Order: sequence, then C-alpha cells, then structure tokens
Amino acid sequence: MKRRVPAICPHVYQVGGDNLSRGEDCCVYLVESLGQGAVIDTGAGASADDILNNIEYSGFKLAEIRYIIITHGHIDHIGGLKTFKNRLQAEVIAHQLDLPAIEEARTELTAAPYYGVQYEGIKVDKVLSGDDSLKLGDLTLNFLHTPGHTPGSMSVYLDTAGQRVLFGQDIHGPFAPEWGSDRRQWAASMHKLLELEADILCEGHFGIYSPASAVKEYIEGYLRRFRG
Repeated sequence: MKRRVPAICPHVYQVGGDNLSRGEDCCVYLVESLGQGAVIDTGAGASADDILNNIEYSGFKLAEIRYIIITHGHIDHIGGLKTFKNRLQAEVIAHQLDLPAIEEARTELTAAPYYGVQYEGIKVDKVLSGDDSLKLGDLTLNFLHTPGHTPGSMSVYLDTAGQRVLFGQDIHGPFAPEWGSDRRQWAASMHKLLELEADILCEGHFGIYSPASAVKEYIEGYLRRFRG
C-alpha cells in the first residue's frame, strides 16, 4: 500500500514502525537535506522493502541516502540492515561496542530468536568509539554514546528550523544481562539526554514527543520508574 509520510518537522520524517510497517519494527526515521539522506535504524526485517518504498512514495530518491545509522544491535533495529544495505549502497554507522551483535550476529545480543528472525551479520563502514558528528547537506548529525540498554547504544540529535530533534531510541529499556545492559550507565545516559533540552523526541517504539516539556517528562518518567 502506497502512503506518503508526513514531516515531523523540517527535514525529519518517520518512515517505519507504528502503522507505517509491521508491528515488530522499531520506529525508523529519515533525515534529509540538500539531496542527501540518512535513515536511523531498519526495523526487524520482514517489512524492510515496505519501509524503503515509503521513502520513495514520499518523493525521496533512495540513491540520495548516504548513511544507515544503527542506534544499537537488537534485531528490531538491525533486522532490515541487509536489505537496506543492498538497496541503498549507503554507509553503515554504529558504535564499536555493539559490533558483536551487528557484525558477528551473536544471537544472545541481537535477541533474534525472540522474533523468529534469521539475521546475517553486516559490516559496519564507520565505527564510532565515542561522541561524533557528520554533515548531511546543511545539517549536522550529532552522535552521542548513550550506553545502558546495550553497551554500544547511541542517540542522535540535530538542530533544524530553531528546534532540537533527538532520536533517543529505546529510552524505555528493557534491560537484560545477556545484552550487557547496565542501569547505572543508562541513568547517566538519560541525564546526558536531558541536558540537550530537546524540543522533539523521536523515540524507538513509542513515537514522537513534543514540546520540550513533554520530552523532559518522558525521560524523567523512566528515570523514576527504574530508580527503585
């Protein structure tokens, strides 16, 4: 089914997850500027082509997508990576601490068996070891290492049209020792996100939060929940 995806704000779109693709998918986002694009995460895999078609149906050229940003190595975020890589021929970006999941396909790290997915490891082209940034058209994508959910979890933010947009995937957890989860690290990461004072939060499974007061309350709500 062809569907156009509305803009969250200038340059930012949700193209997968929610009612845009299958229920097991994380939310997948597109950032575009001056004929260059980046996608954030890829879903669990079964609807990878549908997500890419959503991008095309909305008037964007797949050939202009330069980056596939992986926020962490769980299957609902990386399951579509092979399809995305094959169709887009874009550069894959991820943190080094989640390479055992993304590249080595270690099932205890990807959680693939929970989804009935066969995942094939994919090489990461740009490996991050800490905070970093890159230019996308006239935008700057900022990468923050925000461990806790997994050791190599990343968050991304950008400033556009006077607003700060935060892609804070899986702020809500969950946590499991086999993934290398660490609640202390997670809490520190959440405080790091609060310091950004984002106007819009694009979360990993629960959609879009704004204005800044709603973003703050969302993050602080999970800090209160997991404090005990």
